[in-house]
Amino acid sequence: MFVSLQFKLELRKEAKEKLIKLMREQSSAIRVAHNMLKELEKEKAKNPHAQIYHRLRQLFPNLPTKYIDSAIYKAKQYPTNKTVVFGGKRLFEKLCKNRLTGKAREKLKKQWRELRQGTLISIGSKADKGNRLMRFEDLNGQLHLRITTGNREFIYAKVLREPSNSKDKWITFMAMLLESWQTKSYFPYTVELKLRDGEVYGSVSFELPTPEVKYTKENGVIAIDTNASPIHLAIAEVSKTGELLSYKTISLHHLLGLSQNSKDHQEWILAHQIVNLAIEKGKAVAIENLKKLKKGMRGDGKAELRKRLHHWNAKKFMQKLKRVARLKGVEVVEVNPAYTSAIGMLKYAPQLNTDKDIAGAYVIGRRALGFKEDVPENYERLLKDKAYLEFALKRYEEREKELAELLEKETNQYKRNALESELKNVQNAKELLANQSLQSESSSCEGANGRNPEQGRGNLASSSAWQVLKVALLFSILGKVLPRDLSPLKPVLVEGVWDRVRSRLVPFEAGGTVPIRDF
Repeated sequence: MFVSLQFKLELRKEAKEKLIKLMREQSSAIRVAHNMLKELEKEKAKNPHAQIYHRLRQLFPNLPTKYIDSAIYKAKQYPTNKTVVFGGKRLFEKLCKNRLTGKAREKLKKQWRELRQGTLISIGSKADKGNRLMRFEDLNGQLHLRITTGNREFIYAKVLREPSNSKDKWITFMAMLLESWQTKSYFPYTVELKLRDGEVYGSVSFELPTPEVKYTKENGVIAIDTNASPIHLAIAEVSKTGELLSYKTISLHHLLGLSQNSKDHQEWILAHQIVNLAIEKGKAVAIENLKKLKKGMRGDGKAELRKRLHHWNAKKFMQKLKRVARLKGVEVVEVNPAYTSAIGMLKYAPQLNTDKDIAGAYVIGRRALGFKEDVPENYERLLKDKAYLEFALKRYEEREKELAELLEKETNQYKRNALESELKNVQNAKELLANQSLQSESSSCEGANGRNPEQGRGNLASSSAWQVLKVALLFSILGKVLPRDLSPLKPVLVEGVWDRVRSRLVPFEAGGTVPIRDF
């Protein structure tokens, strides 16, 4: 399937003047070629292309030969059995009526001249790295169109184009373009430029491939979790049986200070790196289904976080990643993101001695493979232990009192907003713990294990359980809502020794794990 995509060019004044001159020359060549085609068809001449080409070479000696071939190609698109008015019949008739005068007539004349003289086209070729005369290139991390003006001279125009939505085929084109640069395996694309209202607009036409999916989740997945603080990607390789094989993190801080074009280019490179990793491992890619990325609201006291999220859009990056994967035949599995972070923090980070983000990516991978997460037995017991719940409630009551005192003294409104937000979270946590202590049915803390829910022990309001666990464990034991080090939870998870936590003794270290190798 052939598609055509629009874009706009940004040029310096001198470069634009050279381009307009080149447009006028090829536009004249197109008109001559069209008139010759009409005459040669009447004469039923043999090999009209060669005759037209020879004549155009004589009339336009400074026009590169590929532009002449492209001019003939363009001329053949116009009908030869009808009168063709280059510049538009409607505009030409308006000008001939002489009803307009002054600025209105000059504006109409300029519009007609642009349509008549403002065309430049170059037919693509796989052998010429996609297109010999008008070729897309990366220049200082930004997409440019290199336009040949003749005698091995070029002008570079910045390409201004943003995808309009997740289905925009410009995303596919960019993925194909970057792949061709990396592999040196090029695809042909035709570029046509038009002059309109003094600005240069372009279209690129190419064939859209439909590759077969070769790498599926049957062999496992490469799971990706996006994180804002610090801003990075967590990547986990998960086997088809649900084990964590390897992992790594990729910082994204270098993207924050870049222009939009440079950032897009770097994101394309990163998307290709991740998909290539999936191909190397023979696995699918697993990601969260990010329908909406929370950016916070102005005045919530989280300006730094909002600033990072404003400068990096996870959803746009995932669009690039999905498009690259599709082009390379890699399956992408999107999962519900609900509680992947909480499950990772509470269940797998302490077990595997990894940070919460790697653990979150691991949960995404397991969910993509169809595994369901049960609540560990010792956590179930903890949610039934009224003594521990009372201890956790007391911790939150103490924090509530501290926040109230801080609020009373604080005069800065933004800091007050942050304190009020934390106070509201503390009060919500207290309510969850209070409700949990009132529950009498232990079945509310059971979950399904394995791929088949029927093998489980009844599906706990699992979301509720993980939410309560997060509230009951993190701040109460570790003193933070989102701690980086989750190893102190291991004694609770493995041996259930929360009695030492209740008495405010430091939990002892329990056991260990076999180190997991990095990618």
